[in-house]
Amino acid sequence: MVVLLHNIRSLYNTGSILRTADAAGFSKAYFCGITPEPFDRFGNYRKEISKVALGAEKYLDWEKVKSTSRLVDRLRKEGYRIFSVEQDKASVPYDKVRVSPEDKIALVLGNEIKGLPKSILAKSDKIIEIPMKGRKESLNVSVAFGIVAFSLGNSGRNKV
Repeated sequence: MVVLLHNIRSLYNTGSILRTADAAGFSKAYFCGITPEPFDRFGNYRKEISKVALGAEKYLDWEKVKSTSRLVDRLRKEGYRIFSVEQDKASVPYDKVRVSPEDKIALVLGNEIKGLPKSILAKSDKIIEIPMKGRKESLNVSVAFGIVAFSLGNSGRNKV
């Protein structure tokens, strides 16, 4: 599994997602658009990302990419199923999504305020949401990633 971070603003969210991606067994993270990468322009680790990632930024494979849309197209050609995490009329609850351990999954997450654009949602095989039961209508992007990442990572395996 790989994760695509589309225009994530927060260095802390980026670091948290890296740490969780490593823990959930993801092979790569893509930093798309304005999403900050682990290094600053001088090649130094960004302390805000490092503080939360706890080293995952040093050994989880990652790549900076300008266009999320072109990356989605490329990953689809490589055999990935594209799952976007977003509240949308076409979304399905995350716990209803089943994948097999052999499936190549690309999980796409969007900006903390604006989410994912319709153009990315239109390219998705599935749009996944986490049903909200309280008064709040959303979760922090790194928390949402953790819930969906571990759910997909355990889908299709024997459950005790």
